[in-house]
Amino acid sequence: MTGFARSEGHADGLGWVWEIKSVNSKSLDLRCRLPAGYDSLEPKLRAALTERLKRGAVSVTLTVIKTAAGAPLRVNRAALAEIMALAKELAGETGAAPPRIDGLLALKGVLETVEEERDEAIAERRQTAMQQGFATALQALAAMRLAEGMRLVPALEARLTEIAALAGAAEKSAAAQPAAVKARLRELTATLLDAVPTIPEDRLAQEAALIVSRGDIREELDRLAAHVEAARALLKEGGAIGRRLDFLCQEFNREANTLASKSPDLELTRIALGLKAAIEQLREQVQNIE
Repeated sequence: MTGFARSEGHADGLGWVWEIKSVNSKSLDLRCRLPAGYDSLEPKLRAALTERLKRGAVSVTLTVIKTAAGAPLRVNRAALAEIMALAKELAGETGAAPPRIDGLLALKGVLETVEEERDEAIAERRQTAMQQGFATALQALAAMRLAEGMRLVPALEARLTEIAALAGAAEKSAAAQPAAVKARLRELTATLLDAVPTIPEDRLAQEAALIVSRGDIREELDRLAAHVEAARALLKEGGAIGRRLDFLCQEFNREANTLASKSPDLELTRIALGLKAAIEQLREQVQNIE
C-alpha cells in the first residue's frame, strides 16, 4: 500500500503540483491539504480516491503557483499619507532626515496587490485541468501500489507453503497418531484411578472423552488446510484482498494457538511454535496488501 506520485500542470497563467503519498493502514484514511480557495475540490478528490483505493493512509497535497506576470500593484495612499505625517512629526522632534521613497514603499501596507477579477470560464478551465492532473497522479500511485503487491505475491505464497508443510508435519507427528493417543489415554486414566479409586464408571467415561477431545488435533489441521487453500484462492483472485487476508491470518493464529494448547509432547509444541512464527510473518506481509 506504500507509494508516491507527483504531477505538474498549468493553465491560463496558473501552475500547480499534485503530490499523493500512501502508507499502510487497516482501512482507507484520506487527508487533503489544499490552498485557500480550493476547498471545493476536496469532495471530488475523496470520491476518486475512494473509488480507486480500498486501504491505506493517503495524503494529498496541492501547491498552486502563479506563472503569469505578477499582479499589478497600487499605492495605498491613505496609509502612505499617515506614514508621511508621522515621519514629518518625528523629523521635527528629532531632526532626522526625511524618509526615502524606496523605504516608504517597502513598508507593509503601502504597496498592495490588485486582485485579478474572477473569470468563471478561466476558473472552470483551470479546475478541469487540475482534476486531470490529479487523475494522472492517482493513476501513477495505483500503478506503484499494484507493482508492490505483485512483488509480495511470491513471499506470501512461500509463507503459505511453509504453513502447509508444518501442518503436515503436525499430522505425521507421533503425538497425533491413534496409538499415541490411546497410550496417553491409558496413562491418564490410570493416574485418575490411582487418585480417585472409587470414581463412577460414567464419570470415568466423561473424563476419558474429555482427554481424547483435548488431544485430538485433526479438526485444527483440517481448518488450517482450508485456510491455506482460501488464501491461495484470494491471491489468484487479485484485487482488494487485504482485509480478507487479514481475517484469514487471525483464523490461522487461532488454530495455531489451539494446536499448541493441545500439544502433549515437545515435538508437536515445536511445530506449533513454528506455525505461529510463519503466520506472524504472513500477517506482516499482508499489511502491505490492499
